[in-house]
Amino acid sequence: MKSVVSELEGTLLKDPDPFSYFMLVAFEASGLIRFALLLLLWPVVRLLDVFGMGDAGLKLTIFMAVAGVRVSEIESVARAVLPKFYMDDIDMEAWRVFSSYDKRVVVTKTPRVMVERFVKEHLRADEVVGSELVVNRFGFATGFVREEFGSTHDHVAVLIKDQQPTIGLGRRTSNPSFLSLCKEQCHPPFITNLKHDQQLIRPLPVIFHDGRLVKRPTPSTALLILLWIPFGILLATIRIIVGLIVPMWVIPYTSRLFGDQVIVKGKPPPPPASSSNGGVLFVCTHRTLMDPVVLSVVLGRRVPAVTYSISRLSEILSPIPTVRLTRIRHVDAEKIQSELAKGDLVACPEGTTCREPFLLRFSALFAELTDRIVPVAMNYRVGFFHATTARGWKALDPIFYFMNPRPVYEVTFLNQLPAEATCSAGKSAHDVANYVQRILAATLGFECTNFTRKDKYRILAGNDGTVSYTSCSDRVEMVMSAFKPFIH
Repeated sequence: MKSVVSELEGTLLKDPDPFSYFMLVAFEASGLIRFALLLLLWPVVRLLDVFGMGDAGLKLTIFMAVAGVRVSEIESVARAVLPKFYMDDIDMEAWRVFSSYDKRVVVTKTPRVMVERFVKEHLRADEVVGSELVVNRFGFATGFVREEFGSTHDHVAVLIKDQQPTIGLGRRTSNPSFLSLCKEQCHPPFITNLKHDQQLIRPLPVIFHDGRLVKRPTPSTALLILLWIPFGILLATIRIIVGLIVPMWVIPYTSRLFGDQVIVKGKPPPPPASSSNGGVLFVCTHRTLMDPVVLSVVLGRRVPAVTYSISRLSEILSPIPTVRLTRIRHVDAEKIQSELAKGDLVACPEGTTCREPFLLRFSALFAELTDRIVPVAMNYRVGFFHATTARGWKALDPIFYFMNPRPVYEVTFLNQLPAEATCSAGKSAHDVANYVQRILAATLGFECTNFTRKDKYRILAGNDGTVSYTSCSDRVEMVMSAFKPFIH
């Protein structure tokens, strides 16, 4: 069996400095104060590294980032937040070399708890070698670390036993000790000539992720975020107040004054001629809580939206009517039909937001209730803060959206479904829902998945109380099966 042992930082990951990942842990697991304090400490850490103080700078960073934080919070950040940023930093050439071996071991200088989830589930590593956080009896990290097997060299030697690794991947500058155990040594940059399908040699993608920060907080980016936050809060307050007090048709003009941008493609349908004919159902992709609001702004009228579990504060701040559903099928069906009888309505059949270019499985309920369906492809871009959360306080979602300097929404109207594509032509509700999902995905350049709201919260929260995936292979199989497009 051919095996590989690879350094993580600077080899599998392009950036050799893990400081920004500790900034993420500080921000997401503890808050803004620790985030700012860790940034203030960065010059000291750099000086310790420059003067060759061994791993003193790293240990100081770890202490400042996690001391006094519940280890369960650190694990939550490692599960829901860090994988996305690790994935964005992958050196694909190094990954292709790494993935071509049967047994794969990753060596990291950060605590194992921060990287193990990512490297096992997305890079498909078999083992992870890293330091362990010291945790007190109350479940809080002390900020100190320990090496369970002594040096990295010793730890790798224990793992491989009598089987010498085929190749070791690591930087020349760091010269990791485990390289001496390998038959062959390879250093970046890597050059591969693999001609296989790129899909077959890609790491498993990150579909769901949490956290408020859009960009990895390198020291310069973190400083920019901290300087912007006071202005962002003021700007968000002004944007929300203006949106609540001015007529809907005025918002497109006032929003431009504050840096908002809405790009409209396609032709929106006219308002219903009379309420006696009922309205159309706008079926939207679900990117943020702002989807129905932005759609109403584009249409120039306040179109009600059905919601599942938004906060009361979000309902109060909403400039459009909201209809809270119960997830009891017959009750929700009656509510939706009642609203459609009055006029147009907005629904997001995914049931929850997804940040990445994937669409979750559409609920088929909407297709059972009306044949007047207008698909609308929604997408958005922000610079600093995500406007969705699974772990945090959802009431702050619209505030974080408006804290971005120049948020951009893209709204693409598709044609109303023809009668032959609806249930009135004898098609099942699931076929109609799958068809709408596919055409919306094609419009946005996204991929369809079989994931649902429960899958999202299980992946981000670790357990939804119904299905337990106890092994990496089980989780990989579950994720891969969800990518099968709806072709039947």
